[in-house]
Amino acid sequence: MIVIIDYGLGNLASITNALNKLGIKSRISDSPDMIKKAKALILPGVGAAGEGMRNLKKKGLDKIILREIKEEKPLLGICLGMQLLFEKSEEGEVDCLGIFKGMVRKFKKERKIPQIGWNNVMLTDKQKLFQGVPNTTFFYFVNSYYCQPSDKSIVVGVTEYGERFASVIRKGNIVGMQFHPEKSGDLGLQLLKNFNEAIC
Repeated sequence: MIVIIDYGLGNLASITNALNKLGIKSRISDSPDMIKKAKALILPGVGAAGEGMRNLKKKGLDKIILREIKEEKPLLGICLGMQLLFEKSEEGEVDCLGIFKGMVRKFKKERKIPQIGWNNVMLTDKQKLFQGVPNTTFFYFVNSYYCQPSDKSIVVGVTEYGERFASVIRKGNIVGMQFHPEKSGDLGLQLLKNFNEAIC
C-alpha cells in the first residue's frame, strides 16, 4: 500500500483517484505507524513552502520522512512535494527537508507567474520510470518556483519556461515531479504506474 502523506496541503483526492484507476492500493494518512507500514510514500503539495514545512514539522512528519527514506523506502514528491526535498526555497527563505542539495527559485518576472497549464517535459535519462512515455511529452504544471539541484546527475527530465529547469529528478528510491501526473491524462497515469512497478 502507498501512503499519501497528509500535511494539510495538496490535492489528495485527485492522487487517490488516479491510483484507484490503476488498481493501486493507497491511503491518505499522517499517522507515523501507517507511514512506517507503507511500501512507498507520496509527498503531494499545492501551496507555499513555508506553510508546508511548518505543517510537516508540527506533525513531526519531517523526521518521519527522513527516517523512512534512510531505510530506502520509495518516495514520490509531486509539485511542492518535490520542492520540499531540497535545502532551501526562495519562497520566504524557507529551510526545507534537505534531502537534495540545491535551491528552489522563483521564475523571473518576465514570465507569467504562476505557470499554469501544459508544458513539455524532455526526458534526459531513459529508464524504467519512463517506460511507455515518449521522450518529449506534455504534462500539467501549476508552479511559480522551480528546483535547481546542485547535483545535475539527479535530473532526468527538463522543461523550458523562460529558462530550462529540472521537472523530474530521481536518485535511488526518491523521485520528484514538478508537474502533476495525476492531472496529466493517460501518460501521467503511466508514470504513476511505473513508479509503483519499477521503484516500489
